[in-house]
Amino acid sequence: MKILAVCTGNAEKLLGKSYKTGIYKHPIHGAVLVDAEGLLGDAICNRKHHGGVDQAVYVEGSITLDWWVTELGRSIESGAFGENIVIEGLDNRLVSVGDRFIAGDLVLEVTSARIPCATFAAKMGDKGFVKRYTEAGRPGIYCRVLSVAYVSSGTPVEYIPYAGEKVTMPELMETFGRRLTQEDRARYLAAPIHHKLRAMLESQSDPA
Repeated sequence: MKILAVCTGNAEKLLGKSYKTGIYKHPIHGAVLVDAEGLLGDAICNRKHHGGVDQAVYVEGSITLDWWVTELGRSIESGAFGENIVIEGLDNRLVSVGDRFIAGDLVLEVTSARIPCATFAAKMGDKGFVKRYTEAGRPGIYCRVLSVAYVSSGTPVEYIPYAGEKVTMPELMETFGRRLTQEDRARYLAAPIHHKLRAMLESQSDPA
């Protein structure tokens, strides 16, 4: 595996909307610093739902993006889904919370799945894209940064699967907002999930 693209974006107006968004990402040349808050210079406009230490870096796998090329019937440039890093040979469906990506000195740990929103649908020019993306079951991957470093395209990536019980990206998206069984909730909480999801699950009472 290796990094195929590193992408950042500026705050830009979304077509037909009054607000600005950082979803428009474009590949950059050379190395960029990735710290605990993400890629240096990358715009994050809505910090209620985006960014933060547990969503510092958004990753897409090349296998997943190739599937979308076929599904959409058109080419997709790196950064088109708002991702920061594209990893060669990675299938999003097989990624679990706690998996790690090591690229040089950079260490990323998977925390959660991308949940599609209206901004994403507007960016794709398809009002029904939230449903389409959800039904596809190939959500993007959010990561926290365990080791700060510079990163660039072409850097080899070591993939280390989580040693505990798996909570996959498709499962996270499918169960988003739903009440889990006691067993599933325990499994989710045993993994290094996003702190907001952890707080939500910890606040839930056990099913009767």
